[in-house]
Amino acid sequence: MNEAGSPDADAADAAAVATRARRDSRIHLAVGMLAVLALVAALYLARGFFISLLIGILASYALHPLVDWLKACRVPRSVGAALVLTMVVGSLSWIGFAVSDDANALIEKLPEAARKLRRDLSAARAGSPTALQNVQQAAHELQGAASDAGAQPEKGNKPGTRPTPAAPAVAAPVPETTWLRDYTLAQSALLAMVAAQTPIVLLLTYFLLASGSHFRRKLIQLVGPSLARKKDAVHILEEIDMQVQRYLLAVLASNVLLAVGTWLAFLALGLDQAGVWGIAAGVLHFVPYLGPALIAFGSGVAAFLQSGSLLYALAVSGVSLLVAGLIGFGFMTWLQSRFARVNAAVLFIILLFFGWLWGVWGLLLGAPLIAIAKVVCDRIESLKPAGELLGR
Repeated sequence: MNEAGSPDADAADAAAVATRARRDSRIHLAVGMLAVLALVAALYLARGFFISLLIGILASYALHPLVDWLKACRVPRSVGAALVLTMVVGSLSWIGFAVSDDANALIEKLPEAARKLRRDLSAARAGSPTALQNVQQAAHELQGAASDAGAQPEKGNKPGTRPTPAAPAVAAPVPETTWLRDYTLAQSALLAMVAAQTPIVLLLTYFLLASGSHFRRKLIQLVGPSLARKKDAVHILEEIDMQVQRYLLAVLASNVLLAVGTWLAFLALGLDQAGVWGIAAGVLHFVPYLGPALIAFGSGVAAFLQSGSLLYALAVSGVSLLVAGLIGFGFMTWLQSRFARVNAAVLFIILLFFGWLWGVWGLLLGAPLIAIAKVVCDRIESLKPAGELLGR
């Protein structure tokens, strides 16, 4: 027998430890994957709750400097939070009331505009065969030639004569696609569900604004009794709060400028419902790249249906992209150079994920969330590798 301290025993113990370590690592990996899947399932199933929660948190971050300014003017924080929320809700209500007639007129025109666009596209297709139709026709002729070459002479036909061609098969009608209608109905239901929780979002925002640094103090208590660690935690939290507040305020300012610029540009071009298009441009600019593209496409289609001129439609789309480039991309590039330079590929993947998870709301919330995550990772030592992965 080998003694306890022999090399064979040590090697066996080392092998056993290595085996247990590999088994534990596989178990941890499996548990981690299950936890991620459970988190994604929870985010999807409770999307109404999480969307409302994130809207309230982001709104409290964006409005926090205004409440701090009112507190510096000797206004109690609870009163200041109520005043700020009242001002915001009143401003949004006034804007909604001001553009309600134009919005209703635009919505009423949608069915007729869709029918007109469908007629124009059908007429364009009927005028001359498209490339796809030409390819299909060529494939049909080649298939007929191959069938003729491989066919056996039928009875009653002389050798060398061509058999009577069979009647061409009638193509089955293509079923009408309904994915766009189903997607629109699903997103409308989600929008209505979140809109029904507006009072809850306002209450959550108010309590977060009125509480001030209460949650920050609670988080500091969790780092331990060390005074040095508490000071570091206070510094990190203050820096994160300041960076996030500045980022959200700058994004809001950029989107407001974009909305006003788009409204004035479309008004000068004579486009109907210019105010509605301006508000849509400001809201959709939360979605990088895709938002301005949707506004350019939608406004171009509206301009074409309004005037029937392709040149006018291209001018409207070009002006929309120009305003988005000057105010949106230029300002946001300067902003990201100061606060959070997020990798474009990572941002696109995150937008795809949140768009699949939460639909339109995921596209609107994905960009601010990834920018905030980048700011947090850059300020916490243990998360800096993740920040490097998210950065450029």
